[in-house]
Amino acid sequence: MTRMPRNFPATLTGSLLANWWHKINDSIEWQDGIFYTLCAAYALVSSVALIQLIRIELRVPEYGWTTQKVFHLMNFIVNGVRAVVFGFHKQNFLLHPKVLTFVLLDLPGLLFFSTYTLLVLFWAEIYNQARSLPTDKLRIYYIFINCGIYFLQVCIWAYLWIDDNRGVEFIAKIFIAVVSFIAALGFLFYGGRLFFMLRRFPIESKGRRKKLHEVGSVTAICFTCFLIRCFVVVLSAFDTDASLDVLNHPVLNLIYYMLVEILPSALVLYILRKLPPKRISAQYHAIR
Repeated sequence: MTRMPRNFPATLTGSLLANWWHKINDSIEWQDGIFYTLCAAYALVSSVALIQLIRIELRVPEYGWTTQKVFHLMNFIVNGVRAVVFGFHKQNFLLHPKVLTFVLLDLPGLLFFSTYTLLVLFWAEIYNQARSLPTDKLRIYYIFINCGIYFLQVCIWAYLWIDDNRGVEFIAKIFIAVVSFIAALGFLFYGGRLFFMLRRFPIESKGRRKKLHEVGSVTAICFTCFLIRCFVVVLSAFDTDASLDVLNHPVLNLIYYMLVEILPSALVLYILRKLPPKRISAQYHAIR
């Protein structure tokens, strides 16, 4: 009588999971369903950001484009672009030259970086004001860093247009990973500093407790999502089986974009759902 190996159940389970994974990835119906699900999720988050922007504008129309309004506008744009990209996934993943696919997938990621580092800028201004430190150069740093990142990314795309090779694709992915890591450090540095500064003040008031919870929650969410993005992009740079820019990895795309963009955006929009007071406050700044 043949004896079963001791690890037979684990081997069987692993084989079934592998078969299930490949079956879904190779199925046109599953591909369409997953990518259309991503499209619907992004469209929903984009709609929420637009509705919140309209509500804020109706509440305080006299203050122009505040940081809060710009943040919701950029959320609307980023998630709207993602919804269109995944809604037309069949065309977008098969574009020629391939660099066009990279542009459609990476550009919203850079816009996501600009959108959420706007919160880092806002917190840095609050922290510096509370410490009587200069704040006039913070916006210049924000603009300079973002312009530098977009310039380098455009240079990478231009090179890929001229000479599409794996070496440059590898550099492009490492660049996105570095950008994500910078964003994670920004949230950890300024979000953490503002959080601990608020903790040192008496927190008897309900408003101060809410602000402490808001800063801590948003910092944790954004730091985690950018760190996950950094890890996954680095993994995809070294392992082609973890690539996110192909049609036959829909399950990986679903998990990745849910974790690094959709859920974080939805949670942050929910946490920051409070409308500004009708009278201007010290924590509500117009963009100059």
